[in-house]
Amino acid sequence: MYKRFLMIAVATTMPIFAGLHNLSLSKALRMLDEKNLEIKISQYDETMKKYDELSVEGMNYGKIDLTVQALRSNDAGNVFGFKLQSREATFRDFGFRDFLGGVGMAMQMSQGNFGTFGQLLSNPALQNRLLDTAPDDLNYPDARSHFLTKVTFQIPLYTGGKLTEYKKITNQLYEMSKLDTRKLRNEKIFQVKKAFNDITLVQNYISNLRKIRRNIVHLKKIIVEMKKEGYTKRTDVLEVKARLAKVDSMLNQARLNRELAYQFLSFLLNTEVSSIRPVNLLIKRPRVSKADIERMSLDIQKAKMGLRVSEMAIKTEKANFLPMAGAFAEYGSADNKLWNDFSKKDFYTVGVQVKWNLFNGGSDKAKLEKARVRMMKVAQQVELAKKGIALKVKRLQTEIKSLEYDVKSQKTQLKLAREVYRTYEEKYKIGLASITDVLIKQAIELEALLKYLKVASDRNDKIFELQSILDMGGKV
Repeated sequence: MYKRFLMIAVATTMPIFAGLHNLSLSKALRMLDEKNLEIKISQYDETMKKYDELSVEGMNYGKIDLTVQALRSNDAGNVFGFKLQSREATFRDFGFRDFLGGVGMAMQMSQGNFGTFGQLLSNPALQNRLLDTAPDDLNYPDARSHFLTKVTFQIPLYTGGKLTEYKKITNQLYEMSKLDTRKLRNEKIFQVKKAFNDITLVQNYISNLRKIRRNIVHLKKIIVEMKKEGYTKRTDVLEVKARLAKVDSMLNQARLNRELAYQFLSFLLNTEVSSIRPVNLLIKRPRVSKADIERMSLDIQKAKMGLRVSEMAIKTEKANFLPMAGAFAEYGSADNKLWNDFSKKDFYTVGVQVKWNLFNGGSDKAKLEKARVRMMKVAQQVELAKKGIALKVKRLQTEIKSLEYDVKSQKTQLKLAREVYRTYEEKYKIGLASITDVLIKQAIELEALLKYLKVASDRNDKIFELQSILDMGGKV
């Protein structure tokens, strides 16, 4: 039972620690889009730029605000305003109680005689006394609560085209962010391809080192047997052992380099990778025309978008010289209780506002000229990008062709070095060459192998770089 439980536990935990095996380049590139963390971050940047565009577009449809205020005050001005907004203001609130008191006093003094009453009211002294009376109800009101609920709608009617251009600019910035993601993706594809290429080359190097090691081990056995017969010297055995130790050291270093390459590939794919399917040592060189460069280069496309943005920026600056118009509507109700008699005490306000700046010291003119200069600068940057990318592509194509000649040369030299080594190995067996000569020829073979693999790797790296520049990285 315990053994069965242990087997189940091992079976369920193994996939957690085991990496992908025999991973193909095409599958790795698909995984890159799904799992690479840097690409995901760039895609989030894209999404934020899209929301910037939607935010600007939403300004065209205006905005509606709901405001609910709860206030309490004994400030005379506030209380009077609260009552007036609630449609509850009375003459008492204006202080008429104190005024009527003065009038009543004048009526008592007139003893019911309207003529006398008229004369009293026309008396300047009495008039001043009445007018100077401080209304207690108005100046010292009781504290009052005030609940105001209102809905406000505002919409721009005319902005001189500014909102339209802002919408276009944010759209272009969104498209530019997508180009940034594609460029980053091309860079990561370049790194994945290079990792596959490096692992394949290191694996090829390890395989050749193993063959060389087997040859050395075989040669060592022959030397040991020949030494027993007295045909070789003790130093021959020591030289072979030293060569074997050096090859073992080189094998160990190559394995460590392969492990580092796997770790970097696992980082790129955000997944543990244990082994890959080897790729071709010499990939096909892409053919690129001058028209392809301008059409496929992401840097050139982004520079052109930047030029369009600078043209739109000029139009937004021109809008500062035009009038701005907007409309608003407001509906609400107020009372000393929340939402009490809402329809009875409701109110509305509608209006239109036109604003036109006639003079600001030439600031808008300076901004417009600056936008025009910026557009001319960006136009030059576009031309610079075209020429710079074309020059870079031409340089890479030249370097690739040069490396192709080097590959052919190194391949021929490797073939010759292997043949020479075999010849000297046979000569040693019949006593026509020393063990030192054999090991020297073997070292030359190993050096030729290293040069061949390095040149092949350099050529592939240049091709990957060319594919990355021209947005061709996704092709396998």
